[in-house]
Amino acid sequence: MATLIPALGSVTSRMTGGERRFAERLEAKLEDDYLCWYDVAIGEKTRHPDFIVFHPSRGLLILEVKDWRLDTIREIDQRNVTLLTQRGLVHELNPLEQARQFMYFVTELLQRDEQLVWPTGSLKGKPFFPYGHGVVLANITRAQFDKTNLGEVLPPHLVICQDEMYESVDAEAFQKRMWEMFPVKFTFKLSLPQIDRIRWHLFPQIRMPEQRSLFPEDATDAQEMPDILRVMDLQQEQLARSLGEGHRIIHGVAGSGKTIILGYRAEHLAKVVHRPILVLCFNRTLAARLAGTMQDKGIGNKVHVHNFHSWCSRQLKAFHVDEPKGPRNAAFYDAMVDRVIRGVDTRAIPAGQYDAVLIDEGHDFRPEWFKLIVQMVNPETNSLLVLYDDAQSIYGGTSKRKFTFASVGIKASGRTTILKLNYRNTREILRVARKFADELLAPKEAPEDEAPTVQPVAAGRQGPKPLLLELPTLQDEANRIATILLDENRTGTPWKDMAVVYRHLDMVEPLVGILERKGIPFEMPQKSKRFMPGADTVKVVTMHSSKGLEFPLVCIPATGMPHRYEESLEDEARLLYVAMTRATRQLVMTCGESSRFAGKLREAIARLA
Repeated sequence: MATLIPALGSVTSRMTGGERRFAERLEAKLEDDYLCWYDVAIGEKTRHPDFIVFHPSRGLLILEVKDWRLDTIREIDQRNVTLLTQRGLVHELNPLEQARQFMYFVTELLQRDEQLVWPTGSLKGKPFFPYGHGVVLANITRAQFDKTNLGEVLPPHLVICQDEMYESVDAEAFQKRMWEMFPVKFTFKLSLPQIDRIRWHLFPQIRMPEQRSLFPEDATDAQEMPDILRVMDLQQEQLARSLGEGHRIIHGVAGSGKTIILGYRAEHLAKVVHRPILVLCFNRTLAARLAGTMQDKGIGNKVHVHNFHSWCSRQLKAFHVDEPKGPRNAAFYDAMVDRVIRGVDTRAIPAGQYDAVLIDEGHDFRPEWFKLIVQMVNPETNSLLVLYDDAQSIYGGTSKRKFTFASVGIKASGRTTILKLNYRNTREILRVARKFADELLAPKEAPEDEAPTVQPVAAGRQGPKPLLLELPTLQDEANRIATILLDENRTGTPWKDMAVVYRHLDMVEPLVGILERKGIPFEMPQKSKRFMPGADTVKVVTMHSSKGLEFPLVCIPATGMPHRYEESLEDEARLLYVAMTRATRQLVMTCGESSRFAGKLREAIARLA
């Protein structure tokens, strides 16, 4: 069965009858390696062909679908068509010409990439895979078509007729009608990286965030293009484009692209809703990064990003409800949340303020927070998205309460998705992190309305083995990490691609002093009022604050060192798992003799040999 993007069930309400029937035939009569996009914008200028059909050895086909009947066509030529409708005579572009223009636009996009074109010969500079275009006449049979002069402006081999897309039609015959639309045929098969390059050019919306601005629309110099262009995988793209109305939950492992999907969803909703969109997460560092992403997308005025407690504070101030008194400790924040809840209950704070609410780090939200947030969604839109990963639940300790989503007002039955593939980490980093946290990550079955524990599956590239350096003192650990940071920078790694992730402040204080003495630029979000994620500085962050972030190089000092403020051993292991999975290329851990985790980490690393 072909992959249809968006999923058919999410778009039937906006399809014509002919488009729906044709989509059903594409799904049923094409094999698994076919990709089909319906009404998806291509390029930065957001052109919308009806269907794009793609096969790695057949090529790329643009199709326009029309529900016309013969008696509605009054005039047609190579360029235009006049139709009789309930609104009277309507003049439209000939659908074959429309499909041809879409096809020219697509080939123009792809010809910019020297890795997708013929390097020599008569086709030099042209895409090296077949491409074509055609028309689907969903309500005109082949016999009816042949009795008219339509063939003079719509060449018969470029048309699929009503009876050629009946459910009873043989799959081979159905495919044959499409592939007759290609002017040429080639015999090789595109590789997965080549397919991703094509998707990268056609669909800017699915580019990974760090690459969104690499190519301006008028870029023509193929030499400026990187060798590897990262895009959402097909499951991520289909999920992102298929998120419809109502409440939805995505259970995804670390590095599976949950936050990327959230960004895509926010960008889509910003174009169609009227009231603001609220994005909530738990930690402030992630909130700052997400807010920067929305500003980069040009939707910062429509999409409001906050960590949960700062949003509660804003609600109290906006609606003149007094904040609690006293120091800003756990009791203060609990009291602040309680005042917001009571404010909504008494209608001092209005419900339904947002046309959509998107929650990242849902695994760190308490049940009563969910109950509050659900009330913030405009009931007319009823748009709520929750991203969740039970393995990264690092707040609340053993007091964390099990709950069902329905019990807090989240009605996502039948609209829950699981993402298992980890794209962030190298295979080596993920294997060590998984082995270390194997007990935490043991898959736990759960009803759809509860949170399962999902075991990550490696989908990333290979890289160097993680390092565990055992050193006599904390000062020695600090010296070694500073040396590693300096060496990496001398060999071309920007400071901003490096992070030190620590558990407690007194564990990182020796390192901070060395960074200052050696002139290594760094930022500590906990101490900076203007933390800038994009600045070329080493980020020195707590394990809690690192969640949702990623860096090519991550160093973790004092790994597994006992501390007077430590939580349970299980929760400490969860925190270390989160910290380890922040590294995309290289992971360096240092520890002393007292480390509780050194033995298990040594064993996990040794198994890579």
